[in-house]
Amino acid sequence: MTVKTTKNTDLPIMESFYTIQGEGFHSGKAAYFIRLGGCDVGCVWCDVKESWNAEDHPFQTLEEIVAGAEEQTGKMVVITGGEPLMYDMRPLTSALKSRGFQTNIETSGAYPMTGEWDWVCFSPKKFKEAHESIFPVADELKVIIFNKSDFKFAEKYAALVSENCQLMLQPEWDKQEQMLPLIIDYVKENPQWKISLQTHKWMGVP
Repeated sequence: MTVKTTKNTDLPIMESFYTIQGEGFHSGKAAYFIRLGGCDVGCVWCDVKESWNAEDHPFQTLEEIVAGAEEQTGKMVVITGGEPLMYDMRPLTSALKSRGFQTNIETSGAYPMTGEWDWVCFSPKKFKEAHESIFPVADELKVIIFNKSDFKFAEKYAALVSENCQLMLQPEWDKQEQMLPLIIDYVKENPQWKISLQTHKWMGVP
C-alpha cells in the first residue's frame, strides 16, 4: 500500500504531543510523540484505529513537524502510527537529527526499514508479516500478548532479531487481567524476556 502526499516529504499527522513514554524499554522518559496517519496492518485490538486512513489527517511539512518538536523541552522523539514505515522516513529523521533530537520508532515492521534511528522498537503483528530488513536493526522486540498462542509468535521473532535486542512481552490492555499472570509465569521460566506494561494508562497520561 502506498499513500500519496502533497509533497514527497509531507506527512499525515494524526497527532503530536509531549508526554511520558509509557511502555517498553524507554518507559518513564519524557518523549515527544509524532503519530502518523495511515496503516493497513489491521490489528483487531488497535486502540488508535482512527489513524488507519491517512487521508483523514492533515499533511504537514518537515519544517512544521520539526518546529513542533522544538517547542518541547525533551530531545527524544518517538515516531509511531499508524504504521510509520509506509513512508520514507529518511527526510524526517535527517531533519530531526540535524536539530539534535534522539529518533525512536515504534513499528510493526510490515514495510522495509528506512530512516536514521537511535532506537527501533519492533512490535510484529500476526495480521501482516514483518519485512526482513527490520530484524538486524531492532533494538527492542515488543510482542503484544492477546492470547496464549502469542508466546509462540513471540519466540518466532526472538529467533530472528539480533542477540542484543531487548525482548519484551506486553499484555493487551483489555486482556491484561487474563494475560498478565501468564506473562509473569513465562518470564520466570524464560528470563531472557522482560515485561512491558502500559504505565501511561495507569498514570492517566496520554
